[in-house]
Amino acid sequence: MSVTLNASPVEQVPGVLAIDAGNSKTDVAIVALDGTVLGSARGEGFRPYRDGPDQAIQNLTPTVHAAALEAGLAPDRILTTRVSACMANVDLPVEERRFRAAIAAQGWAGTVAVTNDTFGLLRAGTDGPRGVAVVCGAGINCAGLLPDGRTARFPALGRLTGDWGGGGTLSAEAMWHAARAEDGRGAPTALSSAIATHFGLPGANAVAEAIHLGQLPEHRLHELVAVLFTTAEAGDPTALHLIDRQADEITRLAVVALRRLDLLHEPTPVVLGGGVLAAHQPLLIDNVTARLAAQAPLAEPRIVIAPPVLGAALLGLDHLSADPTAELRLRAAYPTARPPAIAFTNRTGQKHDSGSSCPKRTAERI
Repeated sequence: MSVTLNASPVEQVPGVLAIDAGNSKTDVAIVALDGTVLGSARGEGFRPYRDGPDQAIQNLTPTVHAAALEAGLAPDRILTTRVSACMANVDLPVEERRFRAAIAAQGWAGTVAVTNDTFGLLRAGTDGPRGVAVVCGAGINCAGLLPDGRTARFPALGRLTGDWGGGGTLSAEAMWHAARAEDGRGAPTALSSAIATHFGLPGANAVAEAIHLGQLPEHRLHELVAVLFTTAEAGDPTALHLIDRQADEITRLAVVALRRLDLLHEPTPVVLGGGVLAAHQPLLIDNVTARLAAQAPLAEPRIVIAPPVLGAALLGLDHLSADPTAELRLRAAYPTARPPAIAFTNRTGQKHDSGSSCPKRTAERI
């Protein structure tokens, strides 16, 4: 069924309602079976841990309705064939089932699939449902997928399940080392003065006190990721150690997922995404690619530079057995500026240069 914008709303269009529900924002797209983006909208973050599961789903409704109206669809009817939702904070199979039932109850589509947002990142950066993805944004997670549906995944519940890394961890570690350096419990580090300068306060302990007293919003700590990288570029050993540890954690996740899926010894995309990785910081990216070259020489690392809602939509089109041209049309709807080119040589002697060999602009090989 074709849809004409600004005409009388229709009830349904064959295709996908794609949802990328992240911590800070939610993107929704309604995509026809031929890959045409009919409507899209952006809304608030998806935080069931704060709002509760039921309210978190209700918070999606205005964004879905906005995308439906743009697509010329009646928002109070079934919109399309399938909901494909990739969601942050949905880390366990039991949570996927819970939110799948909650979304199904909204009546947006005939069938519903819910998975962790790492799978959306993975599909956005690959030519099909095959590969491994590591997301390093506010937190860190990894997922692997094979065409037959087999997956490799991690609980990703923080320190309780052995996780380390992401912007939240890096910021907290920077504060920890800076505060201890100031009071004498730890080794000196330039992070102390860098953090103080960034916030215009006497030191890191003064920053901690301001946050504790509510004088400084705690969410501003995420700004310390950029401070950490700047301090590391100046040669500070503590800052360099934290970035090295982050690279090690990213690589460990990728290699374990590759091993679980028996992909360690064949060419396989390793998709890197999330704010920390998408920033394309050479200190981190070069470290990760060097480690992968040594531990998984056939891995093909690439940074996703497209919005993850693309991956959610592609997963939906995969399920509906859409024509291959649908993927090309859908990707063309998300043109993205290229990041700076960087290169590395892996242990097989192959040189990778970002921006030179990747067939799609939605992901760049490095």
